[in-house]
Amino acid sequence: MTHAPANSTAWKKQAAKALAGTGVYASRPVHANQAAPALVAEALRRDEGRLSVDGAFMVQTGVHTGRSVQDKFVVDEASVHADIWWGKVNQPMPADRFNTIKHRMQAYLQGQELFTQDLYAGADPDHRVRVRLVTTQAWNALFARNMFLRPPEADLATFQPDYVILHAPLFHTDPAIDGVRSSTTIALSFEQKMILIAGSEYAGEVKKSIFTVMNWVLPAKGVMPMHCSANVGADGDVALFFGLSGTGKTTLSSDPDRRLIGDDEHGWGPDGTFNFEGGCYAKVINLSQAAEPEIWAASNRFGSVLENVVGDRHGKLDLTDDSLTENTRSCYPVEFIPNVDLSGRGGQPRNVFMLTCDAFGVLPPISRLTPAQAMYHFLSGYTAQVAGTEKGMGREPNATFSTCFAHPFLPRRPEVYGRMFADLIARHGATCWLVNTGWSGGPFGTGERMSIQHTRALLRAALDGSLTSVAFHKDPFFGLAIPEHVPGIPDDVLDPRKSWADKAAYDKMAKHLIARFEQNFAGFEAGVGDDVKAVAIRAAA
Repeated sequence: MTHAPANSTAWKKQAAKALAGTGVYASRPVHANQAAPALVAEALRRDEGRLSVDGAFMVQTGVHTGRSVQDKFVVDEASVHADIWWGKVNQPMPADRFNTIKHRMQAYLQGQELFTQDLYAGADPDHRVRVRLVTTQAWNALFARNMFLRPPEADLATFQPDYVILHAPLFHTDPAIDGVRSSTTIALSFEQKMILIAGSEYAGEVKKSIFTVMNWVLPAKGVMPMHCSANVGADGDVALFFGLSGTGKTTLSSDPDRRLIGDDEHGWGPDGTFNFEGGCYAKVINLSQAAEPEIWAASNRFGSVLENVVGDRHGKLDLTDDSLTENTRSCYPVEFIPNVDLSGRGGQPRNVFMLTCDAFGVLPPISRLTPAQAMYHFLSGYTAQVAGTEKGMGREPNATFSTCFAHPFLPRRPEVYGRMFADLIARHGATCWLVNTGWSGGPFGTGERMSIQHTRALLRAALDGSLTSVAFHKDPFFGLAIPEHVPGIPDDVLDPRKSWADKAAYDKMAKHLIARFEQNFAGFEAGVGDDVKAVAIRAAA
């Protein structure tokens, strides 16, 4: 399309087909469904970034190095109003305001050189969403092509999008004209099936907008959407890994002895588990080639996209450099991981792991959960941010709770997802575990980070069933069932209080975290049953 004359009949037909359903009309070249080599060449031609020494495309995203949470809106439409979980995450936007921004963006895009990608979200054909992305940047088109599922060439001839993303990272909304908070706006209309992303180059906005769509669409079809990774063993046993950023979800699911189903987003329904995506979006700050060889190799090759990763003038990477952001990212197709199930599908999960990076150092490295405890911890979605990794944090760790491990992406009320989770656990008998990948022997700054070798050994014991046969004892602070002895793991590692030299300091820190759990539980206590209330973590009366 880039070589045909702009006024030729063939060019106009191709452009019209590539932009069908978007409301955008082409006046400049439109690059439709280009593969990685062409997109990298275009990105280099347009000076959007540079290559690393190993050929990955390096890009800086400017002021936005993470999601702009305060600038996310859902259009308040009659057909969806009663079912949206309105609040700070799902801020309502009047339909006329959305239309004003949409028309201004369409006019802007009409004057730009454009890149389009037609992609699937959802490996199960019965539950997939067809997505058409229109963007002004070649590298963002590559990001989307890496992240989502690429349809067979034959499917593209008749592709009709279910949802359209208008992506204009250099177009700034105007609060005075558009009635929004800032120059950045992410707005989603479920009636119009359109997403507007303006004023942010951070590619995670594209990924997570579609995750929000899946969180809206699937519950109505009896499928639970999940913010988790998944892998499968040789005998077909599926494991799920829930966890927020920095908990090790990507790392632990990339297991050389198990096939990866997917890195971050999945559905769980009557036919089992399926990946929403066709790629991985790994956090790579301090990434170790020795500890995480699969992710390291995937990030150091042509076709990957590196966001805000620092390198020298030759493109040699420094994965320890957080001068641009602590949230450095690598985006690559799942096939870059050597041991991956390219079908993106698996059976019913046998084990469910909820990962937390406890920077207070008081939770055990692994504990077995009852179904009621699993529901409680699923709705809690606890982890801890470490001082120094987020702007504005103080010296102490900060307890973070994200409902269903996906609070920013839930358009429906938490109890909708919670009920589905409890029902699926009960129906299929999955064993649930809480895994702490954070600190032991003391909090951040005093103790040490959990050994990834120990964590992997504990996960293997849970996955092969040997952990279920050992003796457990109940932790007096959090009510968790802790294994007393696991071969190859020091006993004082299994019980966090034993790992602290100052037992009184442990008790004080545990009570501090208990108070945070209790405070968070007050926000969803009314929506759970008596069994969950009975196992809630509370301070002693």
